Amino acid sequence: MGFEFWMLALCALLLLVLGLLSFRWLDSDLTLLRAAWMGRCPEQALADKVVWITGASSGIGEELAFQLSKLRVCLVLSARRGQELARVKRRCLENGNLKEKDILVLPLDLADTTSHDIATKTVLQEFGRIDILVNNGGVVHASLFENTNLDIFKVLIEVNYFGTVSLTKCVLPHMMKRKQGKIVVVNSLGGIVPCPLCSGYIASKFALRGFVDALRTELFDYPGIRLSTICPGHVHSNIFQNFITGEFPKTRLPKIPLFKMETSRCVQLILVSLANDLEEVWIANQPVLLQAYVWQYVPFRDWILQGRYGKYISKALGITWYV
Repeated sequence: MGFEFWMLALCALLLLVLGLLSFRWLDSDLTLLRAAWMGRCPEQALADKVVWITGASSGIGEELAFQLSKLRVCLVLSARRGQELARVKRRCLENGNLKEKDILVLPLDLADTTSHDIATKTVLQEFGRIDILVNNGGVVHASLFENTNLDIFKVLIEVNYFGTVSLTKCVLPHMMKRKQGKIVVVNSLGGIVPCPLCSGYIASKFALRGFVDALRTELFDYPGIRLSTICPGHVHSNIFQNFITGEFPKTRLPKIPLFKMETSRCVQLILVSLANDLEEVWIANQPVLLQAYVWQYVPFRDWILQGRYGKYISKALGITWYV
């Protein structure tokens, strides 16, 4: 073999090694990374849109509203806590580029599906259209399955799954009539990589992922309607301050290293995803992102992650899993 062949082989090997080494600093999947480097910018792609955000009173929803307020958009802020929504609105007005008429505070309980149609009509009456629906609202729980009452599973499914399905069902006919729109589901990497202590939450997120994938296949005659699943890992938010629990003490959770991402960075990447119509994106710090890749693509993932992860969590929390 000639000198040129060995030089090409060496270059290919070096590129592979550099690629593997650089992966340790990534905080999003490769598709989203490419869009962040070479795709459309949110400032242009999302301008003049009407964006409805659920779960807008804190965490990702609040930060999403805040960053969108710096663009030329109209915002609809929904959650159960009206006072917190008013606070988020003030923050958007004080620090963004919007006026009072550009933001609608619309309290909404995702579990009360009978109110979703009225809420949708309210938004349409206020702004005339809904360009982007961001299904971000949800609840989480932390308890062993054996200690978790079935009522908790019902709440998780009613809020995280049925709430999202119901609101999507109310908004979708409007988008189908216009033949355009974006429906976004803020899922979780838990909807891809299962973890202990939250089986009900994980189940609701797996259900959401399947729902979006199936709905996308039904909208083949509506290429202008884009569906996106956003799968973030742990971010800095107060979600664990309000989680549902069984007999598991809440104060023990912070002992687990969660490798949290700054909420502002997570939302920046979400906006890139929306601007470029990406179907599914993963957003997380390492080693959580690597864990998702291993779970998705490595055949013997069970031995690497599933059993050992459960034992690791149990040891960190000082609880007994196996008797």
